[in-house]
Amino acid sequence: MKGQLYLVPAPLDFGCAQSADLRATLPMGTITIAAGLAHWVCENAKSARAYLKRVNDITPLCQPIQALSLVELPREVHKKGDHNGNFDARALLQPALDGHNMGLVSEAGMPAVADPGSSVVRAAHELGIKVVPLVGPVSLLLALAASGLNGQNFAFVGYLPQEPQERAGRIRELEALALKTGQTQLFIETPYRNLVMLKALLQTLQHNTRLAISSGLTLDSASSTSDCIKEWKHKPVLLNNATPAVFAIGR
Repeated sequence: MKGQLYLVPAPLDFGCAQSADLRATLPMGTITIAAGLAHWVCENAKSARAYLKRVNDITPLCQPIQALSLVELPREVHKKGDHNGNFDARALLQPALDGHNMGLVSEAGMPAVADPGSSVVRAAHELGIKVVPLVGPVSLLLALAASGLNGQNFAFVGYLPQEPQERAGRIRELEALALKTGQTQLFIETPYRNLVMLKALLQTLQHNTRLAISSGLTLDSASSTSDCIKEWKHKPVLLNNATPAVFAIGR
């Protein structure tokens, strides 16, 4: 019989809060399943080992960490994404074909959602391997729920361009779509560009457009603010530049 592929969420601290008890953000069922997996496909082996060390503090792993099989997704998958079908991940799932359950984990949150891993999930379906998503934090949905924006009609558009003129054009395009259709537009940014993105949004969006920003949700440093642009311009900038932020615009 074939093994199963478990999609294992990771806490949103990117392995930084080593002393934090995982049970604050992950149910015991997820932790128990993770402890029983000896074969992993991961975004980053170092952060995966740090995560599994924290799992082991709660319930013993099925094998010592050094004996676990951790295979990293290729670097080009991180940079270009693996949702376009250009990367064949079937070879990574050989342990499941041999009857072993496997785990897929990213550095934070749910793998394959705003993170690498969709190629592995797709390959599992092609090979007839059962895919089992486990319960845990998903930053996009947490941010959307905390935004006060339309949660019935929304789109996640990934990263915006880094070049200022292209970024401003993309912001206007997303704003027009949000205002016309009511569809909330979600996007993310790397920590060191959070403030740059905020300034671009304040300069580009219309006064009555609503902007919501969430960062570090489920952590002690969590923040979530939602208001129209004209009010944002009077707020002190308290955006965390240590963790990624989720931005949402709408009406």
